[in-house]
Amino acid sequence: MSSFFSLIIISFVALLFGFVVMWVSKKFKVEGNPIVEQINAVLPQTQCGQCNFPGCKPYAEAIASGEAPINQCPPGGEEGIKKLAELLDLEVLELNPENGEETAIDMVVEVVEKDCIGCTKCIQVCPVDAIIGAPKQMHTIILDTCTGCDLCIPACPVDCIIPIPVPLPKSIQRLDRPNIFATIAESQQW
Repeated sequence: MSSFFSLIIISFVALLFGFVVMWVSKKFKVEGNPIVEQINAVLPQTQCGQCNFPGCKPYAEAIASGEAPINQCPPGGEEGIKKLAELLDLEVLELNPENGEETAIDMVVEVVEKDCIGCTKCIQVCPVDAIIGAPKQMHTIILDTCTGCDLCIPACPVDCIIPIPVPLPKSIQRLDRPNIFATIAESQQW
């Protein structure tokens, strides 16, 4: 009987500590800076590093703290700068040419397969893991994942990575209507 009683006491103490931990976690919850989240929502989430930060979230944190200007994001372009200026009540600036140029057409990259030597240098610099391949084997780009940041182009020692416009989706194929008389004939064979 004493082992059953000690089991109940241990369960009660564990339950009590669980409630204490839950209360403390709610009472002392640290919330993030909401302006950082708003800035991050405006940024294009390409994680390209053209703004001299490792991704969009660190760039948003730098903008919120006043360490970085709002004009360092080429993928966001002029439209992104206008949205950031409106959000932060700042003056609209021109895109900083040191960070890159805004392209009118969305671009991705493609590997020229016959020239690829499989060095994996492009894989190492891709921030979104859009390049697949094995060492000393031909690599390829996952077009649905590629953000067009172009960081892989200068990393390629044989210049086999080229920018291309984003391909259009394949056209929707309409299925042929079933031949009702053939279907009736097939069903009568059973």
